[in-house]
Amino acid sequence: MENLLRHTLATLAYRLGKVLRDVPADFGSFQPGSGVKTPVEILSHIGDLMDWALTLVEGRQAWHDAEPLPWPDAVARFYRSLAALDACVAEKGAGATTVEKLFQGPIADALTHTGQIAILRRMAGCPVKGENYAVAEIVAGRTGPEQSAPRREF
Repeated sequence: MENLLRHTLATLAYRLGKVLRDVPADFGSFQPGSGVKTPVEILSHIGDLMDWALTLVEGRQAWHDAEPLPWPDAVARFYRSLAALDACVAEKGAGATTVEKLFQGPIADALTHTGQIAILRRMAGCPVKGENYAVAEIVAGRTGPEQSAPRREF
């Protein structure tokens, strides 16, 4: 199960990474309507989710709402948090929690928010190119911004 968990984390890095790349400088503050979170607020929340997941694995469940950073810093924070979680899972497996709890909580939430940022990109006029993700080169442990090139975009 830990192999699937690490593959899922690499999938998040790949898919969210595609959504985070090549955005206009002001995209992070894009506001599509009143009361709607900006992309950088959503990305900050995803970083919080990865930090929370790490505390679950370590057996010290703790939540912290971080203040949103400027877009490049928020992107870097996401990758740092994801890499720390992946390293811990590589060492301890699910640790003090279960793979199922990690997936149903923070990881599923992060995947949902990835889609939200993708929708905001389309609304902001900079849509993400579609891709056949089933043939993407996703490798457990590859959780940074350096990802393989898309194999089949459409």
